[in-house]
Amino acid sequence: MLSFNLGPISFPIMLLAVLAALLVAAGVGRLVGRGQRSDVGNVVIDMLLTAVLVARVVFVGTWFDVYREAPWSMLDIRDGGFSAWAGLLAALLVALWRGWRQPVLRRPLALGLAAGALVWGGVFGAIRMMENAAMPQVPLETLAGERTNLSALAQGRPLVVNLWATWCGPCRREMPVLAAAQKAESGVSFVFANQGESRETAQRYLSGAGLELANVVIDSGGRIGREVGSGSLPTTLFYAAGGRLVGTHLGALSAASLASELARLR
Repeated sequence: MLSFNLGPISFPIMLLAVLAALLVAAGVGRLVGRGQRSDVGNVVIDMLLTAVLVARVVFVGTWFDVYREAPWSMLDIRDGGFSAWAGLLAALLVALWRGWRQPVLRRPLALGLAAGALVWGGVFGAIRMMENAAMPQVPLETLAGERTNLSALAQGRPLVVNLWATWCGPCRREMPVLAAAQKAESGVSFVFANQGESRETAQRYLSGAGLELANVVIDSGGRIGREVGSGSLPTTLFYAAGGRLVGTHLGALSAASLASELARLR
């Protein structure tokens, strides 16, 4: 499962895992530090804010040449562009600094973070196992009405599968980015799998938007999304040449976040 739906709102499982880990860390730290003047909750919040800021700054710095073409997009964190290791290191440095300055914090903070890490590790391990899942063998239909599937469209190359619909605003926003990447990346196959709409609806939108895309297919039952456990659009899946899922992205891709995923895919 990649996302959790609460009514019409979809939440990435990874985000929920982070929030759960932080709540557990704060709760265990508070319990261990009862009777002491140790505010582990505030430390955890400081760690989170510092991690988000540093992870974003490092990611933007890494892909600055891409962001330079649209500077304001650096502030749009909806593209999911974060350096996880930079954020984790920054959070640990905050914890070490606060523990060094306030000895009373050391034991509750250490035990709280250990408990949070166990929660995070369990969820992350489950997601990693899911990311090693094989490519869904779902029957698809091209805009010309021909039958096909993802394996045939991959042609033995790494594969990017974008799940989209014409009514989805973020899908429309990211489509030009994916279209440009499809033209530039000759060694990677791109598939645009429309979820639950007709061939006529998809073709009408693409023609009206002036988008020239190869490998546009119709997944009339939305089976790919169900098989990979994503109930949100857009969802982009990254498969290695052998057909194993090695990365996912929920929400609209920016040029930088897509470049980052493609670099990892290669």
